[in-house]
Amino acid sequence: MKVSLIVAMDRNRGIGRDNDLMWHLPNDMRFFKETTENQIVVMGRKNYDSIPEKYRPLPKRENVILTRNMAFQAKDCQVFNSLSNAISNFAEGNERKVFIIGGGEIYKLALDKGVVDEMFITHIDGDYDADTFFPDFDQGLWNRELIMTQAVDEKHKHSFEVFRYTLLK
Repeated sequence: MKVSLIVAMDRNRGIGRDNDLMWHLPNDMRFFKETTENQIVVMGRKNYDSIPEKYRPLPKRENVILTRNMAFQAKDCQVFNSLSNAISNFAEGNERKVFIIGGGEIYKLALDKGVVDEMFITHIDGDYDADTFFPDFDQGLWNRELIMTQAVDEKHKHSFEVFRYTLLK
């Protein structure tokens, strides 16, 4: 089983403000949807709460929520109190990827625990005055491959590039 991480961040590593997305980039949203569809998505409870209700749980994905609240429940989602328990739950005989989809605390936890095999990072050419940030990581440990670019157009206020980072063995 592979553990992947997927995130979009601005020039300052910003990923959110007031528990919400800060940009509207349809092609990045499409990339996220196509990349995570039919996979397992792991998110923190605040990240889950930030998803508009009509999109919860995220369709065509197994939704996993991490929370310290032992009583928390969400319809059609699995809830775990630790990242380790969530990942080990899917380790046996699973062909699907586990995608860490946020937020900031969950990304930091996954990187600190060394469980991430690959990352898909959208680098947005803009500054959105975030209050939540993607953690620093040692780029020397990762191979970086450009997989998509988007220029500014009528639907995209800022350009962006999507890179796939794979852990150097």
